Amino acid sequence: MRKALSILAATTALAAPAVAENLSVVGSWSSLPLHQQYEAPFWSETLPAASNGDLTVELTTHNQMSLGLGDIYPLLGQGVYDVAMTVADYAVADAPELEGLDVPLLALTADEARAMVDAARPMVTDIYHDRFNSHVLAIAPYPPQVVFCNHEISNLGDLEGLKVRASGRMTAKLLEALGAEGVNVSFSEVPGALQNGVVDCAVTGAGSGYSAGWWEVSTHLLPIPLGGWDSVVTAMNLDKWNSLSDDQKALIEGEIKTGFEDPAWASAQDALVNDIACLTGNGECPSGDARSMTLVEVSDEDFARAREILTGEVLPEWAERAGGDWAARWNDSVGKVVGVTIN
Repeated sequence: MRKALSILAATTALAAPAVAENLSVVGSWSSLPLHQQYEAPFWSETLPAASNGDLTVELTTHNQMSLGLGDIYPLLGQGVYDVAMTVADYAVADAPELEGLDVPLLALTADEARAMVDAARPMVTDIYHDRFNSHVLAIAPYPPQVVFCNHEISNLGDLEGLKVRASGRMTAKLLEALGAEGVNVSFSEVPGALQNGVVDCAVTGAGSGYSAGWWEVSTHLLPIPLGGWDSVVTAMNLDKWNSLSDDQKALIEGEIKTGFEDPAWASAQDALVNDIACLTGNGECPSGDARSMTLVEVSDEDFARAREILTGEVLPEWAERAGGDWAARWNDSVGKVVGVTIN
């Protein structure tokens, strides 16, 4: 009888369905194309389907949760949720070395930006492991961070003396070196700040500005990547990651590359061209009605001046602030890819 019961118990255990692993996921800005076109479909549909129900997802976004932007990754490290994704620059107050991921003006195309990100990824992985108790799964781009102005400008030099909302700390340092006044305003507050004169200009992705209606309170668009590509890092709480099986880890890393990261990068270059067309009316707008902002051409002199300030002032200042061996690590990775050395 005991033997029969043992066999029955073993058979029942084998027949019992496996319990699905549920992931609580916090996405980036819900109104922007990166979330709507790539994040939400991947987490809500692609990954659960690929796992055959082994992984389920509860998805929200940080703005829907009203999270403080600087709190997103620290709360991830504490296990408040399992996965989070947002702009890396939101975390630099806790990790100044992370500024080396998204340096302005070094990448002018999506391919160059991805090469820069791939070179930085080992550094970013270490930073998130040590600073935020989390494992990096993906790094995807917002479009290049360009300049919206509710003020007449004709070149980069015209930013001197203006109040400009930066998209990150390194961009703020660059703006200050150009003679502008960097102002800290959250993304959602920018339209009101531009309309009321709190800022004269603001930096964000062209597509983000189009989606958020910045064209309603801006007149001029300067399409120089003054804010880099605003890399969005997707990371999982390290304790949660370590609790998963090897098969689950391999599935997530494989699917997130092919189902989220690769498509987001593939669309990034065309997105800039399309977004500029949508904002200025110069070309076809596939996203909706074209607007009529004035497109300000970037001269070779403008670009050369900005690059000189970046390499001569901004990057050395970051290296000093980051401390440790981060400058050497950056030189040996990102620096080699973009042809820049921090002295």
